[in-house]
Amino acid sequence: MSGSPLHGIKKWDPLTSPGTSTHMIIKDLGEIHSRLLDHRPVIQGETRYFVKEFEQYKVPHMGLWGQQEKRGFREMRVLENVKRLTSEANDKTLPRCKEAMQGGLDQALQTLKVANRTLGRLQQRQHQPPTNDPQASEDRLRARCDELVKEQEQWQVAVDEEHKKAMERLREQYARMEKELAKSASF
Repeated sequence: MSGSPLHGIKKWDPLTSPGTSTHMIIKDLGEIHSRLLDHRPVIQGETRYFVKEFEQYKVPHMGLWGQQEKRGFREMRVLENVKRLTSEANDKTLPRCKEAMQGGLDQALQTLKVANRTLGRLQQRQHQPPTNDPQASEDRLRARCDELVKEQEQWQVAVDEEHKKAMERLREQYARMEKELAKSASF
């Protein structure tokens, strides 16, 4: 047994303790990362479906393709369709998704840079020594208020513009997806 009465008790850390905003942000970032970049569950489901689809035609005495003539080469057509869909996904869908993701990441990076600059200015203001002159404080507050109003107007214009661009990109993307869906629905 240790000589310290606090043996086994962890110190409280406000940045990593449950319930803090930092902890919640880290948790949300983990969820966003897994949704955007972790495709294992989808791939595993597709793999299981593929294996199940072809295991049901296994004939004990004749092997996997024993009754191929009776089924009219249905498996071959299915394989050809899977091959075609896979190549379409690799050639068309994957680059479009990558481009959309890159655009979203660039936008998020710009937003983070702006937030970082804003936080830097806030930290600088926090470390400035307070003055006892009420008139100087009031003038500084008015100047800061005017600055914030201007920043807010600039943000509003930028956000409105980004929203218009995003809506246009989404319209174009969904129009392309509807065309592709109409093409793929024909087979």
